[in-house]
Amino acid sequence: MTTTHATTTTTATPPSADGAGTWTLGDLTVRRIGFGAMRLPQYGEALVPHAVPRDRAEAVAVLRKAVDLGVNHIDTAAFYFSPLRSANELINSALGGPYPEDLVIATKVGPARDASGAWAEHARTPEALRAQVEENLRQLGRDHLDVVNLRITGTDSIAERFGALAELREAGLIRHLGLSNVTPDHLAEARAIAPVVCVQNMYGIGVRPEYEEFVRHCGEQGIAFVPFYAIAADGGQGGATTPESPEVLAVAEAHGASPAEIRIAWTLHQGPHLLAIPGTGDPDHLTANVAAGSLRLTPEDLETLNGLHRAGR
Repeated sequence: MTTTHATTTTTATPPSADGAGTWTLGDLTVRRIGFGAMRLPQYGEALVPHAVPRDRAEAVAVLRKAVDLGVNHIDTAAFYFSPLRSANELINSALGGPYPEDLVIATKVGPARDASGAWAEHARTPEALRAQVEENLRQLGRDHLDVVNLRITGTDSIAERFGALAELREAGLIRHLGLSNVTPDHLAEARAIAPVVCVQNMYGIGVRPEYEEFVRHCGEQGIAFVPFYAIAADGGQGGATTPESPEVLAVAEAHGASPAEIRIAWTLHQGPHLLAIPGTGDPDHLTANVAAGSLRLTPEDLETLNGLHRAGR
């Protein structure tokens, strides 16, 4: 007689973006762990001409997996493209027709690239900004944009540019407005023109510690603070390029997590209005990034990491 034995297969429960909690952008509720689309179109350094395009099926699969894991906040831009791939077009193909009802897509206008991928002059006139808004609408297949961030360089007045976007908001092409790469003075100038739901600035452990007060001020005003390059830090578009600090490595080991997860978790611990938008084209990295939203750092962890941050390391 042959005896068979039943086998039990244990499958790990996938992480969920629910673990990070939620925040409201105007009247739109988003989970605090989101997804940045900048790295979707290509491998290696983002936003450089002649880069190697990412496999299309891989990019589409990552977007769909992000939504399956509960992510409902995607950050993108029409200038996120490689020679053969556009982030907006990938988002449209993967998630459109129709989009999930709770999905919030935030884009940005201001920077411009020509067809070769080389950087061109920023859009500064109402006509140029409207053209960028309409291009995002076309690429995403939407009749309105959920959130549009005005991204700027320099410290000059943004009144004319933000005013132009405010008019497009009144016309129904934009639901909510935000700002990117700005100062507290820019924020005050914009809020005198129209409501601002988010500020998207470079920020992370050891990066721009002088923004601590600005981050806190945004929370007091009910404005989301959305750091970019929270993992890459000074590596920027090229990704994390410097050796990780011993302090971050020690905290990561204590939690059985990666340094990237600890950096994301630290970001979310800076206040309930902090939204993380880590970007990746790798499904395993995506899973780890979402899992970071459920990490709970101890007071001792935060003391160590906050000290590292304030030292600019």
